[in-house]
Amino acid sequence: MTPPSPSLSSTTVAPAAGPRLVEGRGELSRAVTQALRSGGPPVYATRSVLKADPWGEDLQLALYLLYELHYRGFPDVADEREWDPELLRLRQSMETRVLHALRTELSGAPRTVEEAFAPLLVEPVDLSGSLSHHLETGGELWQLREYAALRSLYHLKEADPHAWVIPRLTGRAKAAMVAIEYDEFGAGRADRIHARLFADLMADLELDPAYGRYLDHAPAPLLATVNLMSLFGLHRALRGALVGHFACVEVTSSPGSRRLAKAMRRCEAGPAAEHFYAEHVEADAVHEQVVRHEVIGGLLADEPDLEADIAFGCAATVLLEDRLAAHLRTAWDQGRSALRWPLPGP
Repeated sequence: MTPPSPSLSSTTVAPAAGPRLVEGRGELSRAVTQALRSGGPPVYATRSVLKADPWGEDLQLALYLLYELHYRGFPDVADEREWDPELLRLRQSMETRVLHALRTELSGAPRTVEEAFAPLLVEPVDLSGSLSHHLETGGELWQLREYAALRSLYHLKEADPHAWVIPRLTGRAKAAMVAIEYDEFGAGRADRIHARLFADLMADLELDPAYGRYLDHAPAPLLATVNLMSLFGLHRALRGALVGHFACVEVTSSPGSRRLAKAMRRCEAGPAAEHFYAEHVEADAVHEQVVRHEVIGGLLADEPDLEADIAFGCAATVLLEDRLAAHLRTAWDQGRSALRWPLPGP
């Protein structure tokens, strides 16, 4: 039997490739989960958003679930819920809460591109606070598996959030951004897509490479790093911040990937696990130059008033990545899992 063609008036449902809809961690995330399961509006008290911790488990999971509607959706959840006005209203109020918290914490951060990126272009002498340095020199296999499980929430959709900025750019910035994304998406080869390479890494580590599989394991500091990309990507007004985020990731990726490749080799994680990071060492060293000189340079040539937004995107990325690193190191230094639920052994 031939299925009917989808239309805006029909109720299409996301394919099974989407992640499993997890249980909520508080009033807001439970409201989202129940709304998606029932097909009704989210039920919550308006003051709950104002009272919620912007970096807490409840709000960050609620945001992640709502953002996922713009990626692959969830099984048995109608595709039309992506633009449900009640869900969007809740999302907007939570985004306002997060952006206010970010701008408050970064009130003293650099407002120029040069000031924001200069510290990232020099390898620090003291690497003791570096998570990748810890994994390279003393990390254990179980820590690498936890790290990979957490990072899978982004790497299995690597480059997707940044692709939203392409139609919002012109000229040099657009051409350069497309060139970098072309590499991220495998340069025309499905087996070279970076998300596919990460799935191979997970298989080496005896992790489940299913998209979104470890969402329920991920604590708020990890969710916040992924949500930041979606927040910037889904708002044209934040296109400068998304470029700043993307540039920060590319600038810091090559040295971190070099250390992680060594960590995978030292722990004998497997050839695919090592290859994922080795691939990023060379590729992201090139991307760093392109994104700084062509994407940022082109955008500033077209819209010089976005410089403070680019710097803000960079500073926000550093802030949340540092917070995640501190969460992981604190748990690991105490000999315990950094996940909400420990992984089963390999």
